[in-house]
Amino acid sequence: MEASSWDALRKQARRLEAQLDDQMIAYRKLVSMKSDGSENDIESDIERSLKQLQQVNSQMQTWLSSGGSEVLSHTLTRHMEILQDLTQEFYRLRSSLRVKQQHASLLDLRDFDRAKFDVDTGDMADQALLRQQAAISRSSGQMDNVISHAQATLGTLMSQRSTFGGITTKISHVSSRLPTINHILTSIRRKKSMDTIILSLVASVCAFLILIYWLSK
Repeated sequence: MEASSWDALRKQARRLEAQLDDQMIAYRKLVSMKSDGSENDIESDIERSLKQLQQVNSQMQTWLSSGGSEVLSHTLTRHMEILQDLTQEFYRLRSSLRVKQQHASLLDLRDFDRAKFDVDTGDMADQALLRQQAAISRSSGQMDNVISHAQATLGTLMSQRSTFGGITTKISHVSSRLPTINHILTSIRRKKSMDTIILSLVASVCAFLILIYWLSK
């Protein structure tokens, strides 16, 4: 084969190698930056240039197989090493970019889940607060009813105590005139003492409930 054919193939190989150098520089910058979707175009261009360089190297190898010097063989070996280096670097950068993109996707997903969790947690907290307020309102209403009944009972007991006091005065007046019924009066006094104790206990409980209610406010 003619030497001019070898020179043309070698010029084409050098042009493709220079083109790949420029493409790899742009691709390295893209890998170091945030992905914007333009990496697909650059990757396609690099793959196309690598394929073309592979074809040129194959043609040069075919040319040498028909009879070439050892110097040209070393030249072809150098071009093939350059192709191998560029191919390996491209695969390494592309792998690094894919890992970076996956990491960014996971971060976006985690931020979305966190935002959703914050919203859900806020709603749950509001609902819990409303339930707590409703429970407090029900408890307050029940306590008001208990205090109302206690006050009414206390009023009744005080009225009964006043009535018993009047009866005691009358009985004492009668006993001074009718000594024969002292035994009966003693029994009545004993029963009255028991009633007084019971009334005192009920009054103490009511007063205790009222005190607890006002302290809890």
